[in-house]
Amino acid sequence: MGAEQSTSDRATNVPPAQYLDARHAIEAMAMSSGRRMLDAPFTHVCVMAAYAGALIALGALFSVLLSAGVETQGPRRLLEGLGFSAGFFFVIQSQAALFTEINVVMPVTLLHYSKGALLAKAGRFWVLAFVANLVGALAIGYLVPTVQSYPPEMASRLAEIVSTKMAYREIGGINGWIQAVLSGMLANWLVGLAAFFATMGRTIIDKFVPVFLAVSLFVAAGFQHSPANMAYFSLAAGAGMGPGWIAALGWSILPAALGNLLGGIVLVTVPLWISFGSKHSSMIEDDTSGAGP
Repeated sequence: MGAEQSTSDRATNVPPAQYLDARHAIEAMAMSSGRRMLDAPFTHVCVMAAYAGALIALGALFSVLLSAGVETQGPRRLLEGLGFSAGFFFVIQSQAALFTEINVVMPVTLLHYSKGALLAKAGRFWVLAFVANLVGALAIGYLVPTVQSYPPEMASRLAEIVSTKMAYREIGGINGWIQAVLSGMLANWLVGLAAFFATMGRTIIDKFVPVFLAVSLFVAAGFQHSPANMAYFSLAAGAGMGPGWIAALGWSILPAALGNLLGGIVLVTVPLWISFGSKHSSMIEDDTSGAGP
């Protein structure tokens, strides 16, 4: 009897989990983030999506500033990742609307509620977020060179980044376009996981660490992230550089966006939903029905 009481006391004193488990994180994405986005008024969506684009542009600017003049590949890529992850983390904390984060939140929300009526709202949100992200990135891209001058090594580094993002044009044809799409899928795999892991975290540090790791990985790997590409091309255009917007959209931003959408659904939402989400509604009902008064 005494042993049983001791065991019960120890169980009672177990500290609460320091993070949300995967099942509850999916629920939080659908019931909090997803519904908030779907029910948001038109003006709110446009403002928060443009705000997200501006924050990502600041992250892109930070990545260029940190990595300019660094010749060693490893430290340079790490600094780029650190700088860009700041912009993405600002998006997460401000609850702004970023196209690539939405590529995970929206499918999870649609699967959770299973209501066809929400599909039109989700489609509208996707389109508005993409356009407004670009508007926000453009605003920062053209504002920065108006108010600030940077040393030549920064312009050189920005030119290198933009040139790398246009590499698929050099491949050309359908093969180049498909490779850009596939690269976008890999980027949103990591960005989607960053958003998911940030949802699991309970503290600022818990949220930032996975964001930094996942975002730094996709930046270091050179995968195509549509809002990031918007940001870098906007900064380049504002400084009088770059390939022009037709080429940037056709060979970088749009194929990356398609890949980001597919990657968010196929590589993040579907595996997580099959593993943790498809039964979670019934599991919650069971937990509730088994709970005492």
